[in-house]
Amino acid sequence: MSEPNDPMAEIRASFFIECEELLEAAQEGLQSMEDGSADSDTINSVFRAVHSIKGGAGAFGLDDLVKFAHSFETVLDEVRSGNYHPDQEAILLFFTCGDLLSDLVRSARDETPVDQDAIDRTLASLQAIAGEEEDEIADSEFQPMGLSLDLGLPDEGGADEAPAGAPAPAGFRIAFKPEEQLYALGNEPLYVLRALSQLGEMEAELQAADVPDLDDLNPKGAHLSWQIRLATEASLSEVEEVFEFVEGLCGLEISEDVAQAPDGTAPPPMPDFSALNADDDAADDSAAEDGPAPFSGGDREDEDDTPLPAERNVPVKAAPKTGGAASAPAAAKATVRVDLERIDRLVNLVGELVINQAMLSQSVTEAGLPPNSPVVNGLEEFMQLTRDIQDSVMMIRAQPVKSLFQRMSRIVREASATIGKTVRLKTDGDATEVDKTVIERLADPLTHMIRNAVDHGLEKTDDRLAAGKPAEGLVTLSAGHRSGRVVIEVSDDGGGINRDRVLKVAIQKGLIPEDSTLTDSEIDNLLFLPGFSTASEVSSLSGRGVGMDVVKSSIQGLGGRISISSERGKGTTFSISLPLTLAVLDGMVVHVAGETLVVPLNAIVETLTLSSGDIRKLGPETNVVQIRGEFVPLLDLGTELGYREPLEDYCGGIILLIAHEDGSRAALVVDSIHDQRQVVIKGLQDSYGHVPGVAAATILGDGQIALILDPIDITANASGRTCPKKSHIMEVV
Repeated sequence: MSEPNDPMAEIRASFFIECEELLEAAQEGLQSMEDGSADSDTINSVFRAVHSIKGGAGAFGLDDLVKFAHSFETVLDEVRSGNYHPDQEAILLFFTCGDLLSDLVRSARDETPVDQDAIDRTLASLQAIAGEEEDEIADSEFQPMGLSLDLGLPDEGGADEAPAGAPAPAGFRIAFKPEEQLYALGNEPLYVLRALSQLGEMEAELQAADVPDLDDLNPKGAHLSWQIRLATEASLSEVEEVFEFVEGLCGLEISEDVAQAPDGTAPPPMPDFSALNADDDAADDSAAEDGPAPFSGGDREDEDDTPLPAERNVPVKAAPKTGGAASAPAAAKATVRVDLERIDRLVNLVGELVINQAMLSQSVTEAGLPPNSPVVNGLEEFMQLTRDIQDSVMMIRAQPVKSLFQRMSRIVREASATIGKTVRLKTDGDATEVDKTVIERLADPLTHMIRNAVDHGLEKTDDRLAAGKPAEGLVTLSAGHRSGRVVIEVSDDGGGINRDRVLKVAIQKGLIPEDSTLTDSEIDNLLFLPGFSTASEVSSLSGRGVGMDVVKSSIQGLGGRISISSERGKGTTFSISLPLTLAVLDGMVVHVAGETLVVPLNAIVETLTLSSGDIRKLGPETNVVQIRGEFVPLLDLGTELGYREPLEDYCGGIILLIAHEDGSRAALVVDSIHDQRQVVIKGLQDSYGHVPGVAAATILGDGQIALILDPIDITANASGRTCPKKSHIMEVV
């Protein structure tokens, strides 16, 4: 474990955060390869991600991670070079490699054990593809900073020296000058030179002419450069790739070179790299006028562009200077990593700001100031500023669900392998942004639902073929914004819910009475009852009756709802509707039976005033209201919450038209509407558990505490009583 004051601890933590981002990029590329839409850039991105993890792991001495990443990138290198064309089985192996790479990163970060048998099996499969036997990576390839500076150069006069008269292999001449920003971002030229030495025999000459006297030395400056001759059979693109991660952070020129002429004459002198070592301002002026300076052979004074007989210039990749702000990489966006606790504190402070703004508005209203007074105008500007601040803070917490969806890909692969089914996961809308807290707490419910879809939703392969379906089952995971909420759907193309069997099992387990008559929707909702399971055998995935009830409780704990739609023989879809944030919401403040309540604005379709001709009696205790030719259940909010008995007459009453996810609607009667405002959510789960019909609480501008209702839960479990014992409402035939 690192000491609290260990200067490497922060760098190590940053490495693991970057690993998560690199693993996401690798998973995205592998998904494109599986879909058949991958191009060379996609394959290169996967290779670069694995290569970056390997390089960082080597710097911290994580040998197991380095070894596995090395074998993985070796096979990926064969793919991108066109020497190996992976089939579907190989793609699945690559996905397994990505999963195990993630496990190794997590193991190194948390110091937890990994499944070594799975790693050994996967390494053997990779080595079988690469056609190589297992070997240890040279100790000099990756070493922590400050250790040996051996670059793998041949000893003078040693056995590695080429025999006299023998033509040396072709290679490249390279001028490499790091800039100040390269060091500021934590890069190390030593690792670049080591990686370059792996391509062949390298001669590197350090240029230290620009190093100032000690009194004038800038410790953050970049004063060193290198002249390099590399004898290799590697291509130009492979050489350029070594410098890929410092592109834009250094001066770089590469030229092809033949170390010895065919007639046996001495090799030409190394090129003049003085242009790269000149003063930054002079170099910038020269670059602006003439562009990158080409390599020149020795001390040639002629100005023609004819290359030497033994030298053939190739296109040069010159990285831009980074002396000023304008020269920074244009494509890169500056980012800052901040602890989540600091963001949570900022969110809480914004919530208090919203409450204080509401209190100030209340005070101004009670003071009776004229609408156009300076105080009222200033308050309106303050309210707009508060909303802008709140929106900006929520954007900081918002993250795409992409990382969560990628984790579900692994769940599908492991679950399908366990039960012997061929299943493919399709994702849609993975760029949809959700509050980070929601993403973290959604992982377990989604895992249950994905496993349920693979185990219960999809038929066995033989049954699918008999039904005329492809052998491969499809599970679709999608996300999107709808009516101010986030809707996540898990669907499969299986056989759908066998409602007859569900009803039979529920009766056998004593969950419902034997004489129950239920609608299709009510039968589907039996799946959420505790202890319910249709599995005939207990397996590692299902059969213990624990799962869907936990899912529903978890979703309700997030202030969300879950619903089911299923068609026999076509498949099943589970829909999860969640709030965009768990901190603030737009609500309508209403009064019912002397109580002040808040109804979320996104659940309200419209508000109406009842007339006597709108109400129709339905049964002895219930009424419906006619809205544009459609009859909607009429519910008294005060009665449903237990505040009062049904009223004698609802004529002139105000109703809130509430829309359900399935398209059905209900009308909630309230006494009056007070205001529409933004309120801060204060959770009640920890203190009171789940309260039916109540989502949370808030503090209003006058300091009063008001309940935030869950109108969907209220309408779904409503009694419907809107008729007193002696109703004055006449039944209309």
